[in-house]
Amino acid sequence: MKDYLDELEAEAIYILREVAGQFDRPALLFSGGKDSICLVHLALKAFRPGKFPFPLVHVDTGHNFQEALDFRDTLAKELGEQLIVRNVGDTITKNKLQDGKGKFPSRNALQTHTLLEVIEEFEFDACIGGARRDEEKARAKERVFSVRDEFGQWDPKLQRPELWSIYNGKIDKGENVRVFPISNWTELDVWNYIKRENIQLPKIYFTHERECVVTEHGQLMANNEFLNLDGTDQIVTKKVRYRTVGDMTCTAAVESEAYTVDDIIAEISDAKISERGATRMDDRVSEAAMEDRKKGGYF
Repeated sequence: MKDYLDELEAEAIYILREVAGQFDRPALLFSGGKDSICLVHLALKAFRPGKFPFPLVHVDTGHNFQEALDFRDTLAKELGEQLIVRNVGDTITKNKLQDGKGKFPSRNALQTHTLLEVIEEFEFDACIGGARRDEEKARAKERVFSVRDEFGQWDPKLQRPELWSIYNGKIDKGENVRVFPISNWTELDVWNYIKRENIQLPKIYFTHERECVVTEHGQLMANNEFLNLDGTDQIVTKKVRYRTVGDMTCTAAVESEAYTVDDIIAEISDAKISERGATRMDDRVSEAAMEDRKKGGYF
């Protein structure tokens, strides 16, 4: 029998090739995070020695970790693939939107506006992303080919069947599809694949010392220029790493002694909470926080 990672890899490559075959103007959303890095690695296996049949696209909140941005730029340059970057700050200014408020002013929800703008600008009919079903319960409701209406909105009640791995990319003008080739992977699968394929990652995923702000729930937020702190905030230096990399104002680190991929695999194997559940403050707003954002056009 094939190794289960071979099965997951083959499924993802099949999905990427289906996107290339069924859509006219697809894009791969690439943030410099581990899941999107794995997608790029899979795209190399799916399409090399040819060029990718889609550009790499990043919606930059302006609050992203510099380590991830540097890795994003370096990898795109090394591969010789087109990288399109659009900034949430520009959207806020142009559309006179209200920027994030509070102690941890996240722009995650505002990414939706910029994403919909870049889809309209380039007329993308499919956007490939690294979301996985184990991340969050709203993700678990979504198909591999997830249709969005002409306003970019998602209706969880209008999901297409995907029997026998048959993916239906038929859409009307103005609609687009969000595609998730690694939907069936878990966080542990991703790290086992990273180990097997010797995939390079930003150092932020491995244990390092960082100055952190302790939140009221005990989470460790990187101390950065975007936080609105006061004299009561506790600032500590801890050995931490990041399980997921997003907006600095809503993504917490975890205390860790995991310096290698093997260390991380062992750590995740013992974890009792998902990566988003442990580290994403924006998912704590309500029980349906992620689903509400997705209905509005969030990835």
